[in-house]
Amino acid sequence: MKGKILPKTTRPFAVAAAWLLTATLGSTAASAVPPSDAVAGSSCSVRVPGAEYVIGACLADLTTAGTEASGHTDPNDWAGLEAPGTTNPSGVEGVQLDGYFPDTSKTNTNHGWHHDAQFVIRLPEKWNGGLVVAGPPGVREQYANDRLISDHVLARGFAYAATDKGNTGERIFEDGRRPGDAIAEWHERVAQLTVAAKQVAARHYGRRPAKTYMAGASAGGYLVRWQLEHNPGLFTGGVELHGVLLTPAAPNILDTAPAALRAYPRYRDNVPGAREEMYAAGYPAGSEPTWEFHYRKLWDSLQRIVREEIDPGYDGPKEGGTPFCPPNTIQGCDTDYVYADRPAAVHRVVERLSLTGRIKRPLISLQGTLDALLPITRSGDVYARMVDETGRGGLHRYYRVTGGMHADGLYPALPKVAQAMSPCFASAFDALTAWTTRGTPPPASHTVPAAAEGADRVNGCGL
Repeated sequence: MKGKILPKTTRPFAVAAAWLLTATLGSTAASAVPPSDAVAGSSCSVRVPGAEYVIGACLADLTTAGTEASGHTDPNDWAGLEAPGTTNPSGVEGVQLDGYFPDTSKTNTNHGWHHDAQFVIRLPEKWNGGLVVAGPPGVREQYANDRLISDHVLARGFAYAATDKGNTGERIFEDGRRPGDAIAEWHERVAQLTVAAKQVAARHYGRRPAKTYMAGASAGGYLVRWQLEHNPGLFTGGVELHGVLLTPAAPNILDTAPAALRAYPRYRDNVPGAREEMYAAGYPAGSEPTWEFHYRKLWDSLQRIVREEIDPGYDGPKEGGTPFCPPNTIQGCDTDYVYADRPAAVHRVVERLSLTGRIKRPLISLQGTLDALLPITRSGDVYARMVDETGRGGLHRYYRVTGGMHADGLYPALPKVAQAMSPCFASAFDALTAWTTRGTPPPASHTVPAAAEGADRVNGCGL
């Protein structure tokens, strides 16, 4: 395993530097299950249609309580994404398949494969007939959702499949032949895995999944929205958490961070008016204790990675921009980036990748009111309006979670007011399944109030 895993007492805030939208700290080189973890009488080998390579293992526990010990997950991939004290279900026997589809890029080093388009499929012994498919946040890998999504859906009896989206790490912009290709591949890899996982389930259980859901957070949330807009035939519905917003016109992900990169250093230096500039750009009041962390670890990297993928000509031949350049100091500084002023060709790239709001399957969306990476007023609120404006509001529920942030690993920064988003996500998933199987409509879209004094805001969240 590459990298050193920090003790759990220090991991959440410290390893949030691994972040949602940059490279992971390391990868687990798991390829064989220790004999003590084997489950007698189970078939550990299932062919995955279209896969170039697959390994299978029968595991006594498919959740992270078991896979972390057996080497069938990568804790670095989900480090920094949960609050201290988070508890997850465990004890789900079944089969895990790890492999990859044909691909030419090699950024994912899991298992020592140095091959992208990697996936994991988990098939619980006690299956409820459903399947959940996920893409990771940012440019993490296929195990990033093991705590947020996999553990919970496996405990409910769902099969689970996740993809690395076809490219990983800080230099995703090197993949593909033209601007936007790396992100466009994310769409293809999700659909590819979904089709294959349905066939895998049919072979393993003797019947195809009756219900298939898409789930994800951040960049994975963007993919949930995109799939329900463009590939509704593959899914019964979806649940997404603080999805990235890509639209041809602002606000979108390309015009959010530069404002913070300009205003925050002056706020830190107590320049009058800088705090108000941050608020005007959407960064929420109350999230100030997290701004220094976001400035050092998130805003700059987010802007440079996404901008280089979509608009590589902005900084000429330089790849990845110039970190933390002050305003008006060098040509092509991302701090000075103004999306609205960029050429029409750049806007066409964004349009190719854009969301429309025209969802065709039920979708539940959540975002925290203290999200300081993708501010809620310029992200989740905007997408909810887009859905309503297309006349699809009946298929959508949107919950603004008071005190929620972009990563639960930031919970220690605001312990008195923060609400962990993980339990909200689990509640939303249960609401989605009730909606699509029993016809029980979820609560109307609303702002979820702050938890009552003394309530468990790490493991509890009612919608």
